[in-house]
Amino acid sequence: MLKRGSTQLFGSPARVLTASLRNLMLQEHQGIAILQNNGVRVPDFAVVRSPSEVRKACQTVGGSDFVVKAQVLAGGRGKGTFKSGLQGGVHIVFSPEEAENKAGQMIGSELVTLQTGAAGKLCKELMIVKRMFPRREYYFSIALDRSASGPMIIGSSKGGMNIEEVAKTDPDAIVKIPVDAKIGVTPELAKECAHKMGFKDDCARQAAELIQQLYKCFVWIASSWLTTTPNIDSPKFLALQDETQMNQLEVRAAKANLNYINLDGNIGCMVNGAGLAMATMDIIKLHGGEPANFLDVGGGATVEQVSEAFKIITADKDKVDAILVNIFGGIMRCDVIAQGIIKAAEELKLKLPIVVRLQGTKVEDAKALIATSGLKILPCDNLDEAAKMVVKLSNIVQLARAASVDVNFRKLAP
Repeated sequence: MLKRGSTQLFGSPARVLTASLRNLMLQEHQGIAILQNNGVRVPDFAVVRSPSEVRKACQTVGGSDFVVKAQVLAGGRGKGTFKSGLQGGVHIVFSPEEAENKAGQMIGSELVTLQTGAAGKLCKELMIVKRMFPRREYYFSIALDRSASGPMIIGSSKGGMNIEEVAKTDPDAIVKIPVDAKIGVTPELAKECAHKMGFKDDCARQAAELIQQLYKCFVWIASSWLTTTPNIDSPKFLALQDETQMNQLEVRAAKANLNYINLDGNIGCMVNGAGLAMATMDIIKLHGGEPANFLDVGGGATVEQVSEAFKIITADKDKVDAILVNIFGGIMRCDVIAQGIIKAAEELKLKLPIVVRLQGTKVEDAKALIATSGLKILPCDNLDEAAKMVVKLSNIVQLARAASVDVNFRKLAP
């Protein structure tokens, strides 16, 4: 997920699933500082971490009108709601005193947006920005596009907080221009983009120059998505990442080199390969279930990583009602997966139903390990049948929990 920026040319693209484990998200003020350090003009701003710092920050920024912006790693801040009761994570204020008052309601409170879930994200710092008076807002970003096999410029003359709605209701208003990575953004390409976004005369010239500057910055920081809160794939920026703003299970998974994304469903998934993982989630939904996560263990996972994956999936004991493991063993050996499952099930004393579909390398060894483990792990060779089974079992567990009945899935004695 990426957030909306504060200048006229930046906006908020939708959330992106990415397979790179090194990617990180930066706060808006960090992204703007990177742009500023690369010669891009940005509004004057300061960062505060307590209401007592606000008046001095306003003096530093200068002027009489300011924009107070919550710094959380989520989009939709402007339309969000603080648990303190304050509406909106972005506020225009007309004095340092008013800015200080808003800060007291924002810092230390969770901001709930469409991208945070009901829990929201804790706002620990604010960005105080000198108020600009734009005649019109534009949207601009640069992204790596799989279909184009390279960078893609994305822009629109209909920028602002409602850019996602524009993409749905008026897709023709979104300009997309592929960039040849070997050549980059030439002056001609930048001018073409500026004109397609609706800039004219001297404004078009200035916009074209800015587009070229932004592309140079995009290349320099090795970003996979450049807005004022960039998605960066470069170790030199890792120290800037605020892990407290991230889902802690996702942080834990990244440290174990697992590609994990937390979702809202109740069926845990462990799969190897991003494509197979997405297909697995699709087939669960096809049969009426909801995946609790995206988890790709990759092609070279160890027993310890598989075990850690299970621990992450089951960390929220009231969320996951059943688990589906879907492994197609090419590089990834099925017996390693089986050992990891058994190790985790024994250590955690799992009582949840576990449906396992294994195919490929060492699959017979894996089945033998599961059969002799003494654990009630349900093998199923057909993915469609496995999905149906895990959905039915999750429904049973849900009904039991709703009735305050304990259901244990364990192997019966012969």
